[in-house]
Amino acid sequence: MAKLKVEDLKKIKEEASKGLRLRDGEHRVKVVVHMGTCGIAAGARGIMKAILEEIEKSGVEDVVVTSSGCAGLCNHEPMMTVETLEQAPVKYVKLDPEKAKKIFHEHVIGGRPVTEYALGLGSETTH
Repeated sequence: MAKLKVEDLKKIKEEASKGLRLRDGEHRVKVVVHMGTCGIAAGARGIMKAILEEIEKSGVEDVVVTSSGCAGLCNHEPMMTVETLEQAPVKYVKLDPEKAKKIFHEHVIGGRPVTEYALGLGSETTH
């Protein structure tokens, strides 16, 4: 597996910003892709890329995507957390790009958590 370089992180950041017109506090959903060393080794970059592509395709403007470090559950990587206003956050585990796309359409857009990929609900604070 290729080593992560600073240029890779910069590219991910640029892709996250491209096409999004979000301002702090004006999002309905926050998607956090866990990108600690273990997450990246397990494929978190592919998860981030898939989510960003779906946001761009769908044209949604009320979703913000961010990253975090290790969540301490390395054997469940790659992971992401979806935080929706007025709902408990959901941590999704053992993802691949196709699962991430399904989560995007069903949970982020449709408001229905995808329980088959969820580790738990409400483990983090909401907005």
